[in-house]
Formats: sequence, C-alpha cells, structure tokens
Amino acid sequence: MSRIRAAFFDPAGQKYGIPTYPWRLAPPHLLTRRQLTAEGLRPGGQGVQAQVLWRSKRHGAPGVRAAYLYDVRFALPKRTATPPQLEALAKANAARRTCPTCRRDAGYVLPRHLGTCLDCAETAGVAA
Repeated sequence: MSRIRAAFFDPAGQKYGIPTYPWRLAPPHLLTRRQLTAEGLRPGGQGVQAQVLWRSKRHGAPGVRAAYLYDVRFALPKRTATPPQLEALAKANAARRTCPTCRRDAGYVLPRHLGTCLDCAETAGVAA
C-alpha cells in the first residue's frame, strides 16, 4: 500500500474518529448513498458508519475529499411515493416549466436567472 493510501487507512477510527479507508479499499458491505440508491435501498436512519478519503486535484475542490459510507446490512428498502405525492410532484414540475410571460409550457425547466422561457428572454433582450 502506498504511503498516501496508508495515511487514510484507519479501520479502527482512532485517527479520524470513524473508520476510514483509502479509495477502493472499503469493505464490500459499506456503500455510499448513491450505491444504496442504485440497489433500491436507503440508509434507514443509521448514521455514517465509515468514510473513504482521497486526495483530489480537482479545480473546484482541491485537497482531501470524503465519501460517507453506510452499512448495507442495516439499510431499508426505498419508500414508494403515494399517488397524491406523485400528483403534487407533477404539478410542481409543470410550474417550473411554465413561462410566467407567455403562459406556455416551455418543455424544459426555466432558467432561474432569466425567470422566463428562452424565447421571451430573447425578445426582451432585443427590445431593451
């Protein structure tokens, strides 16, 4: 194991407070939220069980990055939305697509910085 990866290897949690693993070395029963979601599961009220740390040179977030892990053995199945919840979501999404100026469904979520559909924003920009 390289020196950098060894710096993040703390399965007992003495150095970082919770069990910590280097990139790709976490036990198979520990998954991120996205991995749980892909399997149709949710954390189910359990707290973070461990973390994965790695060094990043990304422009927006240089330094050490973390991914929190949950135990798949305590995870629960994802809840399914009720018909009234699905109806409310459909109305909310329709409102996000409806232009307040021309009152038509733009077919996409309106950009918040414009507040109108692209056609209305272009027309307003030409008139100004």
